[in-house]
Amino acid sequence: MFDDDGEEDMSRLTGKIALVTGASKGIGAGIAKNLGAEGATVVVNYATSREGADRMVAAIVKGGGQP
Repeated sequence: MFDDDGEEDMSRLTGKIALVTGASKGIGAGIAKNLGAEGATVVVNYATSREGADRMVAAIVKGGGQP
């Protein structure tokens, strides 16, 4: 999404909370990363891979997001 100046707006979800089930891998991981990059606070949920969830949290933070 772009703002009025034609620059990419990475904060359109600021103040929103996203709960992503299965966020430790696959499609859920991609969704969680994108939501974090758009400004949402992301709740990372996992069923089997805590390590994957920890990696996803680190990726969200690295991208400027908030887990």
